[in-house]
Amino acid sequence: MTSGEAAGSEDRYQEFAPPATLRPFVRVIWTYAAPNPSPTIQRIAPDGCPELIFDLGAPYAEQDADGTFRLQPSALFAGQMTRPLVMHPTGPTELAAIRFEPDGARGFLGCPLSAATDQRLDMVERLAGFAPPPGDPAGQAAAFVSWLEDQRRGADWTIDPLVRAEVQAAAAEQPAPVRAPSEQRALQRRFSDRVGVSPRLLRSIFRFRRIFDHAAHPTEALNWLEAGLEAGYFDQPQMARDFRRFLGCTATDWAREQHELARVIASQTYKPQHGASL
Repeated sequence: MTSGEAAGSEDRYQEFAPPATLRPFVRVIWTYAAPNPSPTIQRIAPDGCPELIFDLGAPYAEQDADGTFRLQPSALFAGQMTRPLVMHPTGPTELAAIRFEPDGARGFLGCPLSAATDQRLDMVERLAGFAPPPGDPAGQAAAFVSWLEDQRRGADWTIDPLVRAEVQAAAAEQPAPVRAPSEQRALQRRFSDRVGVSPRLLRSIFRFRRIFDHAAHPTEALNWLEAGLEAGYFDQPQMARDFRRFLGCTATDWAREQHELARVIASQTYKPQHGASL
């Protein structure tokens, strides 16, 4: 089994580290394939990172606010999430994706990240002509890197040092520094532009994601509680509220019902990954 590949008889998940030129902006390139996915509902929780996703297989159907399931475009930008993404596969699945750093997509998107929060933006026209090779994870990752490098060279991609420092502090579970009200408001504005959610909400998302890092066997209430305490929650009710907030269900319901892509994504830590080299 290759590093980063998901266990399973046919399903495949693999991560690739970005080249040095993209590393300030991109956390990881990942690919996923499920030749025979079950047509079950998948609940994807926020992880603090926007993503650019290209679908080589059958599209997923996403649940809208009115409860209706509608097909996603074959190429999309998924902004920061503050609530669960509910969807299901419609056929054989194959995805190639860029997972940006929490504050790394501003140059690519070309507008404030707040415009994409809880949105899946259609990128079909922008990725017209992009054709990664089916069934070839390394080739798909390399093609995405080449395409994204062209995008980077054609625009002025930058990182805001203040925002990046706050993101790194949140990821490292370091307390936020005490700031004057005017400084805090300025940071809020910069986060709206560069991240798409507030510093406080990003910290909440990171804490929630840490539950899955600590849950070695997340099927029993005791294990979930221990994982929640390790992640920084005070008690079970506080953790339960975030499960409702970020996944729309209880921990035991999620563990019983979720399979395939939802479980694979939950198993990937929010921390920077060192995937296979391209």
